[in-house]
Amino acid sequence: MRRHAPEGYDCPFCTVATGRETAANAETDVVLREPSVTAFVSPKWWESSPGHAIVIPNVHYENLYEIPDGALADVYAAVARIGRALRAATACDGVSTRQHNEPGAGQDVWHFHVHVFPRRRGDDLYLRDDDVRWPSADERKPYAERLRAALANYPPRP
Repeated sequence: MRRHAPEGYDCPFCTVATGRETAANAETDVVLREPSVTAFVSPKWWESSPGHAIVIPNVHYENLYEIPDGALADVYAAVARIGRALRAATACDGVSTRQHNEPGAGQDVWHFHVHVFPRRRGDDLYLRDDDVRWPSADERKPYAERLRAALANYPPRP
């Protein structure tokens, strides 16, 4: 399998999964921590969709091609919970998910992950890259708090 992570890659998502902070992610960003998955408010925002979440497996898999089916199922079960909670926490019109594999598809962190975006009609999320920014941990914190509170109403489905 072709790998894209450079030699000696220090995976930021593995750091988050183990409960440590990175230069970009604070522990207050984490909204869900389970044995197999972690979800957190993204440190990179599109202004038209602030407070989106990222869901990762706690074990490092570079992309869709290598993640085992069971781990993939755990990630997408968490994605569904995050989507339901995000809709409740933000009163958005709907949610979108994105997942990229390899540089040609836009992957730039070499750890499988799924973005979950709150969406509003006419937000042009996929048409704009000019409204991207990196908000502070203090700015992300209320979004994470609301999402964490909403998740309490969406336990795992049997």
